[in-house]
Amino acid sequence: MPHLNDRAGRESMKKYHIRAVPLKKAMLTPLALLLVASTFSARAGNYFNPRFLAEDTESVADLSGFEQGLDAPPGTYRVDIYINDGYMTTRDITFDKNHDGKKLEPCLTRSQLSSFGVNTLTVPDIAGMKSDACVPFTRLMTDASSSFDVGLQRLHISIPQAFMGNQARGYIAPELWDDGITAGLLNYNYTASEVHNSNGGTRRYSFLNLQTGFNLKAWRLRNNTTWSYSSGAGSNQNRWQHINTWLERDIVALRSRLTIGDGYTADDIFEGINFRGIQVASDDNMLPDSQRGFAPVIHGIARGTARVSVKQNGYEIYQTTVPPGAFTINDLYAAGNSGDLQVTVKEADGADQVFTVPFSTVPMLLREGHVKYTMTAGQYRSGNQQQDKPEFFQSTAILGLRKGWTAYGGSRLSRNYRSINLGLGKNLGRLGAISADITQASANLPDSSKHQGQSLRFLYNKSLNELGTNFQLVGYRYSTKGFYSMADTAWRRMRGYSVMSEDGIVNIKPKLTDYYNLNYKKRGRVQATVTQQLGRTSTLYLTGSHQSYWNTRRSDEQLQLGYNSTIEDISWNMSYSLAKNAWSDGKDQLLAFNINIPFSHWMRSDSRSAFRNASASYNTSTDLHGHTTNTAGLYGTLLEDSNLSYSVQTGYASGGSGNSNATGNTALNYRGTYGNANIGYSHSGDANQLYYGFSGGLLAHADGITLSQPLNDTTVLIKAPGAKHVAVENQSGVSTDWRGYTVIPYAMDYRENRISLNTGTLENNVELEESVLSVVPTRGAVVRADFKTRIGLKVLMTLTNNGKPVPFGSVVSYGDGQSGSIVADGGLVYLTGLAPEGTVNAKWGNGPNELCTATYSLPTNSQKQALSYASAICR
Repeated sequence: MPHLNDRAGRESMKKYHIRAVPLKKAMLTPLALLLVASTFSARAGNYFNPRFLAEDTESVADLSGFEQGLDAPPGTYRVDIYINDGYMTTRDITFDKNHDGKKLEPCLTRSQLSSFGVNTLTVPDIAGMKSDACVPFTRLMTDASSSFDVGLQRLHISIPQAFMGNQARGYIAPELWDDGITAGLLNYNYTASEVHNSNGGTRRYSFLNLQTGFNLKAWRLRNNTTWSYSSGAGSNQNRWQHINTWLERDIVALRSRLTIGDGYTADDIFEGINFRGIQVASDDNMLPDSQRGFAPVIHGIARGTARVSVKQNGYEIYQTTVPPGAFTINDLYAAGNSGDLQVTVKEADGADQVFTVPFSTVPMLLREGHVKYTMTAGQYRSGNQQQDKPEFFQSTAILGLRKGWTAYGGSRLSRNYRSINLGLGKNLGRLGAISADITQASANLPDSSKHQGQSLRFLYNKSLNELGTNFQLVGYRYSTKGFYSMADTAWRRMRGYSVMSEDGIVNIKPKLTDYYNLNYKKRGRVQATVTQQLGRTSTLYLTGSHQSYWNTRRSDEQLQLGYNSTIEDISWNMSYSLAKNAWSDGKDQLLAFNINIPFSHWMRSDSRSAFRNASASYNTSTDLHGHTTNTAGLYGTLLEDSNLSYSVQTGYASGGSGNSNATGNTALNYRGTYGNANIGYSHSGDANQLYYGFSGGLLAHADGITLSQPLNDTTVLIKAPGAKHVAVENQSGVSTDWRGYTVIPYAMDYRENRISLNTGTLENNVELEESVLSVVPTRGAVVRADFKTRIGLKVLMTLTNNGKPVPFGSVVSYGDGQSGSIVADGGLVYLTGLAPEGTVNAKWGNGPNELCTATYSLPTNSQKQALSYASAICR
């Protein structure tokens, strides 16, 4: 029998229509649940005759509370809270009888109501109450109500919109954000390889990346360092390199983030650059999903109380009820880049009014009334030894205006560089969305020459949904001959290159990837991405760009053309790519075909074959100059948690001279509780390579050290003392260690994360009071999900008092008095978490003679059994 605070247990009760539950942390046998549910849910004015359960009425506990219509006794319950049919949070809530004793009412404080989005200041009687007092909101707010669904452990609260604050959908109050615990973090990623040539030569490579950090309240300290080693060909390299270090934290009131140290600027207005200094910038992650991105504001008028529905591309994406008069909808999710919105206002009398709001967007558009900004001061960092580190200041701002307009701009200033940007964006409705801006800059170059120029940028987006065509982004930038960026002014010379190879050998021919020449400035750039839907399962796409330069006819060119399709569960694609660098001769082309066929295509849906998660693939490609490769492969996952992946590939490569080389690759990748590991072997021509690596994380906290898979920016520490080797739901390879601790390596910032343990993997002597918890971490936080465990035996115990079974419906408690169960027929009660010997208390009324205590002692072999049986006399 699952614990009633266990979500799985609540769902099983829902299945069997069980409505009555006991006090917090109480448990019922299946028989008791059925009888209590079917007999105790009497309504007001009814009388239940206890003789239906037993001739001896004293053998039945006091049921008077249920006779008044209560579905459960007063107490504290872990419940899911829904406000106006929308999930809000999961909390322990205390319930008591209402004024007539016929219903349970929740005890919610003023601060709790405020965190749910209720504007308590609109009700003077509530505003004057103490912050920790129970608010009788159903009596103080007209038409407010609450309903406790005992079987589902859900509290439904209905608050009229007049009393609700102006909170967007998905809003989570900052008071619920969790900065996490004090913790030290270490991420490591080690890779190594050995390459053996047929002539006996061997080269060895090793690389280690260490990411360390420390969290203290809202502050996050991070550092990134690498180590590389190579040997062979007469040279050795052994190098440590510091990448960056920074300190950051939230500024909640501004919905912004403070960064001190090494960081980078956004590339929305100016080109993004690395810096060392200080930055304050808006953080869109702090906004609810319904406020991120761009979506138009809908204005309308309702004659009476009406239901408003919004559809996009045939799908309903929004629905709400509005009062009579003018209404505004400003919390639409940004569903796709475009697609006109169809708004239907359905009045109470059945009359409809329908209108269309055109919608398209480009990256610069912002919602009406929203502001996005950055301010940065520091030194420019490029990582290139040929560039200086000039100090600079940058500020940018984007402002969402009415009627689909967005204004934006900024400035970037340094000793040798000054620029200013101004731009506008507009949602043009059926014509798409457009933005245009101009940057005016003046620059002093390394040769002491001074230049001034402008750069004009144009972005456009439009979808032809009826044709299945989407111009995802069409852009054009034109720069005059005198326009330079701040990075250009940081070079020490007008042109240069690096002459060092990766093995430390000086080459005569420079590496063109490091080549630059400030006399050849960027002139014009055009880029476009177009996708065309062909039927329901096929897509044709085209992406291209062309970059020209001043004082030369050379240009960069890129083109990608592809076709993707699926036939049932078989996927295949063809693609062509072209790349041409302005500073090198020739061009790179590649024509490729790929097909993937899952083995499940030929299997029954209930097959348990090890190959059910396997797929076969075939790839072929050519550079159109006689170089062709053909590869066939098998890949998939193994183990119950699918945390062991494998791939086997074999093929051949032929050159333009007719020579053919066999190729092959075999690899394994394991994801475990304490980290990840991989190993592989490949051969091609006259070279064989063995490669391997491991990665993971280490979290130091108040309760010790916990190893994990590689840590992302935001993580969750699971604490379930004594619950060892318990799997975490929806996390491949993640389970608790021998102490009951583990780490979920990633979590969503400022969003509710539901953390669930798989109760099916619990040992027989372990119980969880709650198998699902919710956390709302801030960015970079290590949030602790503290699962309460009970370690002990599971026992079916028969209790007698004065030679008779303890009355049916009695509540049996033990331990701290908070854990208990309800007695079924014949004095039988199911108890978990018991020590081998101890005492239990039974209570079936409020009188002094309606309680007793029993001392028990379990057999010595009980700890080896999943369920033990015992009898005890209650005195």
